[in-house]
Amino acid sequence: MKNICSQPDALAALKTRLEALDRAGGRRVGAGVRAGSDDAFAPLATGVLHDLYAAAPADAVAVNAFGLGMALRAAAGRPIVWGLHEMMAQEAGRPHGPGLHEMGLSPRDLLLVRTRDVQTLLAVGEEALRSPAVGAVLLSAWGEAKAFSLTASRRLALAAETDGATLFLARAGALPCPSAAVASCASEPLEGGAPGRPSFSATLLRRRGGGATGTWIMEWDREQRTFRPPAPLSGGLVPLAAQRPAAASGAAGRRAA
Repeated sequence: MKNICSQPDALAALKTRLEALDRAGGRRVGAGVRAGSDDAFAPLATGVLHDLYAAAPADAVAVNAFGLGMALRAAAGRPIVWGLHEMMAQEAGRPHGPGLHEMGLSPRDLLLVRTRDVQTLLAVGEEALRSPAVGAVLLSAWGEAKAFSLTASRRLALAAETDGATLFLARAGALPCPSAAVASCASEPLEGGAPGRPSFSATLLRRRGGGATGTWIMEWDREQRTFRPPAPLSGGLVPLAAQRPAAASGAAGRRAA
C-alpha cells in the first residue's frame, strides 16, 4: 500500500504515481457484476459519482469499509486511489493493513493519499479520475465543509463521466443528502465460533434514473469480492410447552419485591 502525505507538492507526487500506473497498466476495463451477486446495488453503475454517508458518526469506519468494497467491485481488478481526509483518520482511525487484506484488497492495488483539507481531497479525486489506469476512486471526508458545494460535486461527476472511472464519496459527521446511508450491523459467526463476515445496513435514499429504494442488510464476501445477503438462520423456532399451566401455583398471591 503506497502512501502519499498531503504536502505542497502532493498533487505533483500523485501525478507521478499515476503516470507510472498508466505506463504499467493498460486500458481501463469494464466493471461487471460477478455471477451470483444479488445485492441491492447490482448492477453497479460505473463512470459516475456515488454519495455514501455514515448513518451516525460512530459508523465512520463502516462507511469507509463499505466504500472500499464498492470500489473493489467497480475497479474490476484495476488500482484504487483512496483519498483520506486527515480529520476522518483522526476520528475513525487510519487504514490497517491486515484489515484491508481481510477484505481481499492487495496492497499493490491501493494508492493511499492523505490530505489535511477538503479542497486538496477534492483535487486529488479529480486528478485520479483522469488516469486511465485507475479503476475506482474513494474519497473519505469528515464533517461539513463549504468545499462540498454543488459546483464541486458537479466537477467530480463530470470527471467521472468523461474519463470512465467510478467515484465513491464517503462522508461521516455530516448531514446526509439524498443518497445512501450506511451503518454497521452485527455479523453472524462462522463455523467454530470464528468471527463472521463484515455486515452492513445500507439505506438507499435515491437512485439516479429512478428505481426502488429501501434498506438492505449485506455481508462482504472476501473471496468473491462482492456483497451478498446474510445466510438465513439455521433451524426453526423452539416450540412452546404442550401443557404449560397458565400460572404457577400460588403465583397470584405473590408480588415482586
